[in-house]
Amino acid sequence: MAASNSHSNETGAIGNGSESDLKVHVFSSSLELLEKLHEKWSLKKKPYPAMYSSIFGGIITDPAMMMIPIDDHMVHRGHGVFDTAIILNGHLYELDAHIDRFLRSAAKAKISSPFPRSVLRSILIQLTAVSELKKGTLRYWLSAGPGDFLLTPSGRGNSAFYAVAIDDDFSQCKEGVKAITSTVPIKTPQFATMKSVNYLPNVLTKMEAEEKGAFASIWVDDEGYVAEGPNVNVAFITKEKELILPCFDKVLSGCTALRLLALAPKLVEDGKLKSVGTANLTVEEAKDAAEMMFVGSTLPVLPIISWDDQPIGDGRVGELTMALSDLLWDDMVSGSEIERIPVPYT
Repeated sequence: MAASNSHSNETGAIGNGSESDLKVHVFSSSLELLEKLHEKWSLKKKPYPAMYSSIFGGIITDPAMMMIPIDDHMVHRGHGVFDTAIILNGHLYELDAHIDRFLRSAAKAKISSPFPRSVLRSILIQLTAVSELKKGTLRYWLSAGPGDFLLTPSGRGNSAFYAVAIDDDFSQCKEGVKAITSTVPIKTPQFATMKSVNYLPNVLTKMEAEEKGAFASIWVDDEGYVAEGPNVNVAFITKEKELILPCFDKVLSGCTALRLLALAPKLVEDGKLKSVGTANLTVEEAKDAAEMMFVGSTLPVLPIISWDDQPIGDGRVGELTMALSDLLWDDMVSGSEIERIPVPYT
């Protein structure tokens, strides 16, 4: 998406020949460069069927042209925010909730949108229609914008909006995974509650888990309370059948997590759960839970069967975890049009 993500044959010589032998290719024209880009993106199936750029002022369907300026402050300073919505069965799930959080993040990052909310929403729906994707993800960014390599964008007023439709396959998660406690320092609440592009801590904590054979790491805050995963919330079912999610004052308020809290009372009405709510949980209390799960947009619920090699409950996927997963998945597939916006494909 940004700058170049492939090495040309000429660049490869840097690692193989001597400095005196190196001759870096200079592209003589934009047409030659475009030809090179088309070589890279000559795929039978486009992973990114469509992109919107406020810099270009429209929707792009040629992956070779899906570029972000190198002097965009989101690229070289990390001054940008993003969010994601799910495309499932030709509908955008929870788009409005995600846009609202998107704009809250932008306000915290001191980035003004180049368009009002209604226009942003319309662009995202039209982009999805052009992509022709019936299933995938829709990711979008607000950036302080391009124009220079200074530290701040003060006085420029060139904020930028980008969005891309991604051909992404996902399904309801039914197998349990392992988690570990992260050793990567947790973000402070100011940054943890903002969905910015500054995701290096999130990347490192996810890599840490994968290196140890786990799915993801879990952050614990400076008071010893369970916080969140690298790009997911966590939830617990106590031995008293209480559904508890960590309070959102120090972590990102996940749209899927909030939707889970709204749907879960159905299981209370059915007598399967005792209660639903948020609370601060110590690691000791959390590891004593009967069931545990990650909660996120494309999961929507992922059972956790062990944490730091300690089994959660009986070490198997719990029935209540899957009941919650079914509630969310059914909502994604056949919920109301308040949550599911039909895409007007042509």
